[in-house]
Amino acid sequence: MNRYGLKEKIELRINHATHHIEVDVRDTLLDALRDQLGLTGTKRGCDMGECGACTVLMDGKPINSCMLLAVDVMGRNIMTIEGLAQDELHPIQQAFVENGAVQCGFCTPGMILTAKAFLDHCSNPTDDDVRQAISGNLCRCTGYRKIVEAILDAASRLRRGKRHV
Repeated sequence: MNRYGLKEKIELRINHATHHIEVDVRDTLLDALRDQLGLTGTKRGCDMGECGACTVLMDGKPINSCMLLAVDVMGRNIMTIEGLAQDELHPIQQAFVENGAVQCGFCTPGMILTAKAFLDHCSNPTDDDVRQAISGNLCRCTGYRKIVEAILDAASRLRRGKRHV
């Protein structure tokens, strides 16, 4: 036990790899990702689950990593933005770059992972579908137009069979 709380050794499956770490039982998944594993693509925003900056995929679904304790995600498959690209950028990442949807970049990892989960289930979305899908992710730079265009472009790329991970 440390002066703040109990420590626990846990096993996490992050980006197709197993990690053994020791965390304070009060540490969130966000804390473990950033502080223990050095996966800083997942951003700390509001710490209240409102902004989407900390979005990761858990078993393929977008979740706010600031709202879950690290000890509660053992046995689940977690994907961060670092795990999305393999040998080359994922089509969603490439579409964000080519459509100018990356401005300050703070919201980008959460937006991309939310888009991935959405496009995994909706291959031919409308503009309104995309706006609804990303409604839990806040961006203060772009006004969303370029983000929506990038996600629609990514959907087209994925329909054409360009690498779907």
